[in-house]
Amino acid sequence: MKITSKRRAYLRKLANKEVAIIRVGKDGISENLIEALNKALTARELVKIKVLNNSEEDIKKVGYEIAEKVKAELIHILGKTAVFFRENEEKPIISTELKGI
Repeated sequence: MKITSKRRAYLRKLANKEVAIIRVGKDGISENLIEALNKALTARELVKIKVLNNSEEDIKKVGYEIAEKVKAELIHILGKTAVFFRENEEKPIISTELKGI
């Protein structure tokens, strides 16, 4: 599914209510982090992550790198927080709402 500007705005609105469930610390992007994010994206479709202050990573670099590794769409970056979306073909949650937009 193509993410249009209206869909992106809708996903940003939904992400406002969410809490960052994955945190990138001083270890950076590890295999465990990618695995946890893959599981979260499969279960939720929309996931918010936060880069902690003790991390030396740049949020934009982290965001694009993670999006590429988990094959997700980077929706938004604000401060040290990034929002990712990946459609779940088997059990769609949010993607069914997006098709009407």
